[in-house]
Amino acid sequence: MSQQLPPCLRCQSAIETDDLRCPVCYLAINRAPALPAAAIRVQTLRCRSCGAALEYRASLQAPQCAFCGGVLALEEKVDPVEQAERYLPFIFDRQAATDAYRQWLGQLGWFRPSNLTSNARLESLHALWWIGWVVNADVLITWTADSDAGAQRAKWAPHSGELGTMFDGLVIPAGRGLTAAECVRLIPSYSLGNTSDPAGPQHPEAVLERFELPRSAARSTILETIRRQAESEVQAQHIPGSRFRNFHAAIRLRSLVSRRMAFPAYVIAYRYHGRLYRTVISGQVPSCIIGEAPRSVAKVILVVVLAALALGGLALGLLLQLR
Repeated sequence: MSQQLPPCLRCQSAIETDDLRCPVCYLAINRAPALPAAAIRVQTLRCRSCGAALEYRASLQAPQCAFCGGVLALEEKVDPVEQAERYLPFIFDRQAATDAYRQWLGQLGWFRPSNLTSNARLESLHALWWIGWVVNADVLITWTADSDAGAQRAKWAPHSGELGTMFDGLVIPAGRGLTAAECVRLIPSYSLGNTSDPAGPQHPEAVLERFELPRSAARSTILETIRRQAESEVQAQHIPGSRFRNFHAAIRLRSLVSRRMAFPAYVIAYRYHGRLYRTVISGQVPSCIIGEAPRSVAKVILVVVLAALALGGLALGLLLQLR
């Protein structure tokens, strides 16, 4: 868990363990960080297929990756890496996750195989925590751009502006086990205020994904994400007109606080006609399901043929009218 250290001497921003510079004003921190012995050597299970890094626990005895089912290899890192500070709890158990998965299979729509629910074979169901940063930041954005608003004889007119914005509870995924698209769809399902201490009770079977970046590299990732979010906000809401070009923005942080958090999920692997598919369920909202599913080739061909016949009939009707 991160230690609360004295604030930056220049701007009074919060400083965390392993910060080499202030995240806001970049003043060098002239100290040797005091790291707990457990943070020096970390044993990690690395998936050879998807690259996910999982917490090593001998009690789990899990030879397969919880994210993709690939083969795991044991790694031991010497450099200190970030570790989760807080865990969001699982709200429902494995049986409820299985029931939600079965219900989801039956509601995928007409284009799915009719026997999908009965013939899909559950291969594995793993409870896990994927990891990310939860960031609160106060950002000042100064921008310039050309847009079609206010242009008279020319096509473009120059515009500029300055605004401050707050990012409160911005979640930035930090692992590789889940895809970025899966994380984006899972994030709204979590209650960020309901966390438990890592020393407290945990899910007895859940696997924890590991942070892989040292603190300095993690800061760079966080700052780059904040920059992209700030630029997207300006482009979507503050540039006048319908088109713009030559967009430039300068981002200045006025405060930054980040927390390392673990998010609960169930990852299901099921097989249909010999092919393996993956489904991810939020550990807090069973209706939040992101998954892969086969399509019925026969039904797709039937729709294409019917559409072609309908278009052909329409064309024939028009030709008869012209005659």
